[in-house]
Amino acid sequence: MSDYFLRLYKDSDYHEARDLFASGLKEHVNKAFRHALCLTHIWLPALATITLPALNLVSVNTFALAVALALVALWFCARYMYTSYIDHALSDDMLDIRKYYLQRDGYCFWVAESTRGEFMGMIAALPSSEPGGEKHLELRRLSVVKCHRGKGVAKVLCRRLIDFARKRGCEAVVLTTTLPQWEACKMYEKLGFRLTDEFYYSKMLSRVVDFKVLAYQYDIPTA
Repeated sequence: MSDYFLRLYKDSDYHEARDLFASGLKEHVNKAFRHALCLTHIWLPALATITLPALNLVSVNTFALAVALALVALWFCARYMYTSYIDHALSDDMLDIRKYYLQRDGYCFWVAESTRGEFMGMIAALPSSEPGGEKHLELRRLSVVKCHRGKGVAKVLCRRLIDFARKRGCEAVVLTTTLPQWEACKMYEKLGFRLTDEFYYSKMLSRVVDFKVLAYQYDIPTA
C-alpha cells in the first residue's frame, strides 16, 4: 500500500508549493556551473592565460585573483539563468495558484501528500500555447521534496497528468526542461517522452553558459 496519495491543490499548500518550486530549481545552479566549466570557449581561453605569469606579464597573485573573479562571475551567470526564471514565475502563474490553475478550463494543479500529511511534491497542467499545439497539454512545475525522492512520486504525478490529458481528448503532453536537469530527462524518457527540440533563449548569456532548453513530447495513444 502506498504511503502517499494525490489530490488537488489547496490554499494551505501555497507557501510550500512556491518554496519547493524555487528551491527545486536552485538545486541545478551548481550543475549548470560545472557544465559551463567544461565548455571549450570557457576553459580554452582560461588555459591560455596560464602563460601570463610565466612571461612576467602579470604577477601570480594578480593572475590568481583574476581567475577567482572569473569563476565567481561564471557561477553568478549560471545562477541568474535560474533565479530570473524563478522570479518571473513567482509573480506570474505561481502568484495565485488557485486562480491560475483551478479556476480555468483545461488547467489543473495536483499535490502529492503523505499519509502523515506531509507535502511531498506537485505538478501542474495547462493547455499548450505553442503554434500547432491546440490539442496538446503542457506539463509544468513538477517538483518533489528532496527527502521524498526515489519513491516514484514524480512518475505517479506525471501519469496523473497524462491521464488528465487523455480524458480531455488531447493528442500529446509537452514540456520543456533545461540541460542540467539530467535526472528529470531520464525519467521523462522512461515514461515515453521523446526529445523534439533543443534551443536557447534569445539572451546571449544563455549561449555563453550553454543554458539549453530541451523540449519533450509524449504522444497519447489513440484508442
